[in-house]
Amino acid sequence: MVDLKGQYEFIKERINSSVIEVIESTAYINGPEVHAFQKELEDYLGVKHVIPCANGTDALQIAMMGLGLKSGDEVITADFTFAATVEVIALLGLTPVLVDVDPINFNIDIEAMKAAITPKTKAIVPVHLFGQCADMDAIMEVAKEHDLFVIEDNAQAIGATYTSKDGSKQKAGAIGHVASTSFFPSKNLGCYGDGGAIFTNDDDLAHTIRGIVNHGMYKRYYHDVVGVNSRLDSIQAAILRAKLPHLDNYNKARQDAARKYTAALSGHENIITPTICENCDCHVFHQYTLRVLNVDRDALVKHLNENDIPCGIYYPVPLHLQKAYRDDRYDEANFTVTNQLAKEVISLPMHTELEDDQIEYITSKVLEFVNK
Repeated sequence: MVDLKGQYEFIKERINSSVIEVIESTAYINGPEVHAFQKELEDYLGVKHVIPCANGTDALQIAMMGLGLKSGDEVITADFTFAATVEVIALLGLTPVLVDVDPINFNIDIEAMKAAITPKTKAIVPVHLFGQCADMDAIMEVAKEHDLFVIEDNAQAIGATYTSKDGSKQKAGAIGHVASTSFFPSKNLGCYGDGGAIFTNDDDLAHTIRGIVNHGMYKRYYHDVVGVNSRLDSIQAAILRAKLPHLDNYNKARQDAARKYTAALSGHENIITPTICENCDCHVFHQYTLRVLNVDRDALVKHLNENDIPCGIYYPVPLHLQKAYRDDRYDEANFTVTNQLAKEVISLPMHTELEDDQIEYITSKVLEFVNK
């Protein structure tokens, strides 16, 4: 699904020298590489504050802790996403409120989100799923109307650019009150282990979060807030510094591969390809995800695997049907899109090193199956 080795080979000398420098410095935790990466990512995203942390799940949890959400507060998010998004809501004793998604872009359905708001609602967590920006204009308008926080889950869309209806542009993760991201190796900007970060333009919130990630300390052994131990180590920061200047090119390579996939697969009555905007960068294709109609999706997976083609099902079970998050409040009639997507979606290999002959082979095997 990803070719991390091929990507590494292109920047091998920079990666190796950066890692060796950290080892020789012995500044493994919160060293100069972490501070340099933080500043460089702030400049890239156009945000005032980037606070690195240990992983993307921690980033979401810490963002919610920083906002001071209390037990029983309701947090609305999409039903069709990875479990980490709802996991941290539950861990903090908050009440997750799952809603359906849009059938075109798979992001949170705005009307369903509006309908879910109650007096207990305190925050919305839009997920920029598979690399495509959610409708942030509408989300921010609703949040302002109801005095809600917006926490962007940007784990899959770093580098995407959202164009507002007034024509202004902002990077995904720089729009809400706070955002989180993951640097898991397979992400568009990935390190060689675990890593994450929180973004915000709010000075006070950034100060609170900086304490939370470090055991609640601003001064050693003085604990001002309840915190956690969640830090990006210097070796991972050095790797991310080496890769950040290439991020736009990485995303362009993904977009180019997506266009080639779509050119080969669009027009088939049993295949719905992802939406590709030709005039903007709102989708950076962390995944290239098809919907297959009137086709045995699981048999297609088997067919591709038998032809040495990896593929992924993101996600086979909606969150509202997972044992951990079942709730009598939910009505199946409110999740028609998510339930259908779980039966139809399939993600094809997507990474920066995809070559034309690989794309041709993959798409030929998809078409071979759906044309049977």
